[in-house]
Amino acid sequence: MNLRSPGWLLLLIPLAVLIAAYVLTQRRRGRYAVRFTNLDLLDKVAPTRPGWRKHLPAGAFCATLALLVVGFARPTADVQVPRERATIMVAFDVSGSMEATDVEPTRMAAAQRAALRFVDRLPERFNVGLVPFSGTTTVAVPPTTDREVLRRAIEMLTPGQATAIGDAVIASRDAIRRLDRQAETDPPPAHVVLLSDGANTAGRSVESAAEEIAADRIPVSTIAYGTEDGIVELPGGNVLRVPVDGPALEDLADRTGGDYHEAASGEELEAVYEDIGSSVGHRTEEREIWQWFVAGGLVTALLAAAMSLLWFSRLP
Repeated sequence: MNLRSPGWLLLLIPLAVLIAAYVLTQRRRGRYAVRFTNLDLLDKVAPTRPGWRKHLPAGAFCATLALLVVGFARPTADVQVPRERATIMVAFDVSGSMEATDVEPTRMAAAQRAALRFVDRLPERFNVGLVPFSGTTTVAVPPTTDREVLRRAIEMLTPGQATAIGDAVIASRDAIRRLDRQAETDPPPAHVVLLSDGANTAGRSVESAAEEIAADRIPVSTIAYGTEDGIVELPGGNVLRVPVDGPALEDLADRTGGDYHEAASGEELEAVYEDIGSSVGHRTEEREIWQWFVAGGLVTALLAAAMSLLWFSRLP
């Protein structure tokens, strides 16, 4: 919590003095009562004593003042505000290594399930597109709010050969640009989510693609998917090791202002997608919350009045 007008907190100083004076007064009253040695007469004059209850209205009154002072200081809090518009491009690696079985049933199948859940959880007003890539890159689904079209495209993905990460980044950027040119008002914020399990083996370099998309201020969040034990069975019974390779993906995320994630199972991948969805679906705003403190002050004032009337038949 921050304060936009912290100078008002100086009013807490006289409040502290008031509390100290109250405590001192109560102690003096206690000493005076001890000097009154005729206890039988004291019981007749004051047969009932409120005890601890007499301090509650005063405590509630002081709490009221404190809350009001903090309210005048204009406290703020960071609030997660949903974005009403956004464009998300899902760049999906469909290279042959995605057929590895280190993730059940395969990397590809588990990634498809996670991508479908990610798409379903995004707000309906978000435009979402799909860019599958292997050695070649295509925009399978331009940014759209039609979730059914997107779901069918994800379900129909099939593996290819090689991995062109740089080309996938540029294809995603170009799809966002085309949508922005069609927008009648300011274009919505955009984000690319790229999932891959290997290093760039075709097309342009990841570094050059990162520079281009960073110039457009489009962050790329990357997911390195798989384990170090990934293998693919080749025709003839041969086995090819395909360990996940994350450094290039981490560098891509760092260069573009996105986030880098690692996932070694279908459950972890779904958690990563959920985390990315919450970050692109909300923005953090600083909002004033003085109303909460003023409301709290009014509540404590009413409590002080109610306790005083109930126990002492007077207002504090």
